[in-house]
Amino acid sequence: MGVTTDQVDIQKISKTDEDGKGYDQQIIDVADFFDRVIGEYNEGSGPTTLEADVQLARSIIPAGTGAFRDFSYLAPEIPEFIHESCVGCMTCVTQCPDTAILGKVVDVDGLEQALGQVEDAGERGFMADQFAITNKFYKVPERKGETPGKFGIFIDPTKCKGCAECVEACQDLGYNALKMIEKEDTTVPIYQKSIGFFRSLPSTPERYINEKVAVDMMLAEQSMLYVGGAGSCAGCGEATVVRMWLAALGYKYGAENIGIVASTGCNTVYGSTYPYNPYLVPWTNSLFENGPADAMGIRMRWDQIGWQDKQLWVMGGDGAMVDIGFQSLSRMLASGMNIKALVLDTQVYSNTGGQTSTATFTGQDSKMYSHGKAIPGKQESRKELGRIAMMHPNTFVAQTVAAIPNHFYKAVLDAASFPGPAVVNCYTTCQPEHGVGDNLSRHQAKLAVESRAFPVFIYDPRNGDTIRERLSLQGNPAQKEDWYTVPKTGELIDFITFARSEGRFSKQFDQNGNPSEVLQAAQADRLANWHLLQEMAGLR
Repeated sequence: MGVTTDQVDIQKISKTDEDGKGYDQQIIDVADFFDRVIGEYNEGSGPTTLEADVQLARSIIPAGTGAFRDFSYLAPEIPEFIHESCVGCMTCVTQCPDTAILGKVVDVDGLEQALGQVEDAGERGFMADQFAITNKFYKVPERKGETPGKFGIFIDPTKCKGCAECVEACQDLGYNALKMIEKEDTTVPIYQKSIGFFRSLPSTPERYINEKVAVDMMLAEQSMLYVGGAGSCAGCGEATVVRMWLAALGYKYGAENIGIVASTGCNTVYGSTYPYNPYLVPWTNSLFENGPADAMGIRMRWDQIGWQDKQLWVMGGDGAMVDIGFQSLSRMLASGMNIKALVLDTQVYSNTGGQTSTATFTGQDSKMYSHGKAIPGKQESRKELGRIAMMHPNTFVAQTVAAIPNHFYKAVLDAASFPGPAVVNCYTTCQPEHGVGDNLSRHQAKLAVESRAFPVFIYDPRNGDTIRERLSLQGNPAQKEDWYTVPKTGELIDFITFARSEGRFSKQFDQNGNPSEVLQAAQADRLANWHLLQEMAGLR
């Protein structure tokens, strides 16, 4: 749950010069970096007082420095936990893009002992109220004659950006265990003491982590490979995907067996806003269009030194992977090399102000395709990376969303275990460019699936020789129907329903709310894509 200077040592590499004499070249003094560089940046004087050094010149930032970044001044509100309403579903912990909400299960005896060491009665009561009695962790073990555990939710005020996505997710599920409250003078200090108490507690015992329940992975220390402190927008859809992706890989393979090649984009900007690095795994940033090519070189070197079993992933947006960098990705897939790709599909070049990519939906209003009298938004149909990737030999392909955790984790872990190249294309809401609220990343990703805007699927060559055997549309509602109808209300969810909920399509509706011809064409395109997937999966 973060790093401290006593967890890292000065890192050095040994080299041999031309005369065969050995020498040490110090790469970076980590303790000095934490104490001096981060200290001065946190105080606000770093950019003006610190001298340039070789580490800065080489763009080296130690792992986990994002843990020391403080966002407590950003938002006027922060989530409050209502333990009586919590069921331990872990949705808030899973969906938080900033590692600002953390969960832990502590056995009752250990918790009482820890609480007894808190001297102030008011603080002790606050800490105790962060724990809930749930069926999952308390009542079921108790009935089995096992030691019951209390489930705790703690909010880190230095990482929370006040997006309220956790509240939206909790309320959407009908639990109402979180609500936003205004910060008062005492709020941040007590929250800071609370998160300190959380970190002083032992790790969640393995007996409370059910490997068959995917969301439980976030209870394990080895899953917390994204420490927060990234400079992403509040509620960023990409950050949630990255965090969940690393949690799955960390839980299954361990941090020491994971490496990332990142294509230039939002992920590299918010992931390396000097001197803050949110990752606890090694990663490197290549050019916008050649991340897969960079990964191929690393894979070959890793294989040479016997690291065949280490996970190597290349990450990038739809601009870097579906658009300008598609040739590099295609070459990587055709190579048959054991490299996996995570595509953060926002349908816009978010890093350059929301210009369109070839993954953009028809009718969207964005840079390069602004809505006007002559051209009402983007005219071309969306380029479907998932369908194209399936045509590459012996390639695992998945489309998924963070809003459906079970499907997401299955897609990532199945891709990781596949003996060859894999692509995981994940829909990620970009709130400013899509024109939605900071708290709606999960909601909009879920709606994208329900409306056929972004169907989820898994295509696994291990399941057979035919496309029908390999392709599964499980995870989509009403798999055999054209559109999904909400059971309780009878509301039909189609692409126009999705478009109506986002600002990027607002100009496609007249004053009476009627959709334009362009938007109706976009809906026909989405239905045609869904029909093709149904046919390929043997459902039509």
